[in-house]
Amino acid sequence: MSLHRNSQLENLQSLVCRRDLLKVGPLALSASVLPGLLTGTANAAFAPSPNAKAKSVIFLWMGGGVTHIDSLDPKPDAPEQIRGTLSAIPTAIPGVQFSEVCPNLARIANDLCTVRSFSHDSDDHLLSQVYTLSGRKVTQAQLFTEPNIGSIVQYLLGPRNGLPGYIAVPGITRPGPPPHNLFVGGWLGNQYAPFCVGGQPDQPDFTVGEKALVPSPLSHEDLNPPELRFPNEVTIGRLKRRSDLRSSLEESLHGIERSGALPAMEGHFNGALNLLTSPQVRDAFDITKESDPTRDEYGRTKIGGRCLLALRLVEAGARFVLVDYGYDPDYGNLWDIHNVPEQKFPHVSEMCKRGYSVAGIDKAFAALITDLKQRGLLDSTLIVYLTEFGRTPKINSLGGRDHWGACGSMFFAGAGIRAGQVVGTTDKQAAYPLTRPYGPADIAATMYHCLGIETEMRVPDRQNRPSPVLDHGRPMEEVLS
Repeated sequence: MSLHRNSQLENLQSLVCRRDLLKVGPLALSASVLPGLLTGTANAAFAPSPNAKAKSVIFLWMGGGVTHIDSLDPKPDAPEQIRGTLSAIPTAIPGVQFSEVCPNLARIANDLCTVRSFSHDSDDHLLSQVYTLSGRKVTQAQLFTEPNIGSIVQYLLGPRNGLPGYIAVPGITRPGPPPHNLFVGGWLGNQYAPFCVGGQPDQPDFTVGEKALVPSPLSHEDLNPPELRFPNEVTIGRLKRRSDLRSSLEESLHGIERSGALPAMEGHFNGALNLLTSPQVRDAFDITKESDPTRDEYGRTKIGGRCLLALRLVEAGARFVLVDYGYDPDYGNLWDIHNVPEQKFPHVSEMCKRGYSVAGIDKAFAALITDLKQRGLLDSTLIVYLTEFGRTPKINSLGGRDHWGACGSMFFAGAGIRAGQVVGTTDKQAAYPLTRPYGPADIAATMYHCLGIETEMRVPDRQNRPSPVLDHGRPMEEVLS
């Protein structure tokens, strides 16, 4: 490209980026702020399998390592140092028990496919979290190189109904220290990272800061993205006039060779404008539109509000919504229950009863699945609950449980899933699976299968080198309908 053409392009980018994108809301509408909007259309070369069952995915990702023994795989006959003080309760499936802090999930167990043989070989938070977010096993040097599952879905299927193809609610988890942002597009590029409704956290390292001894589970959390709030002087009409100006400027550069930066900026502008000017899209992010009884059913908690927002986004047409919960400025790393003194956590059995802990996700998850069913969306929506690993069978001397990659529990529900069953069994201490173990890659492969995406297919990285959707793992036949 000539120097003159470069100059023209730079002038256009400067005018459009600065005037049309940067000052539309309290946060800059730039590639660094809205990476999830960069792709305006689905990949034209890809068509999902006609046998695809899922139109949308809600990925309930609980970063930190939820205790499986105190939730979905209780061991009531084990010694107290294993089972704790919680009792086991019957579920809707004869002979299957959950912990007493999961009465709502127990009630709808016929809608779940509970997997008790989740297992892999890492006890490290960062390595295991990347593994569960991407389905790819990584080293410390690869923490940011592999695309999230949602990023692959966004690349292949694109946005829908004006909503980004991959949304994280709220997308603030930053494990560490130092804090790491693991919600990434990896080798696909930053434009395929999720649109995070919560923006950057005020306190990215949740291990520090004063925490209340008994924090309230009740919380009003504003999940309406800052990018959708107009400053007083900006109107939709003004935005559209700027859009027309931009179109005229582009027309004047018709036929000029374009650099790799302009298409990215274009997709960014179109996606941002759609978000800002569509009443339907803006309403989808507003959970105050729901009735008080509905909000009470989910729980007036952070996880309750996040699950309700996921429901509204899927109802509005979102393809892939990740519900992010576990690292919190009010509660700390609430699943990482070593119970070291600075955590100020009670004994694990008492901790699980709190409304922001296992009892809270039980209420919110059950309400989400019930609500999807009542609104006619469960058969087209795949729900996946996953955490990076389980916790040690033996309670430590501080009354907590430590990291345990060898065994954990998760569940599927909804589209393409054979519900009303438990897959896998564990030994008497829930320490190891006695049946075939399933790892993060198998779970990712199952998600792709339900969406009609073949894991063997190749997608190009930023250097146009072909990489497989997954490098290992197979769909879980026991799980699929």
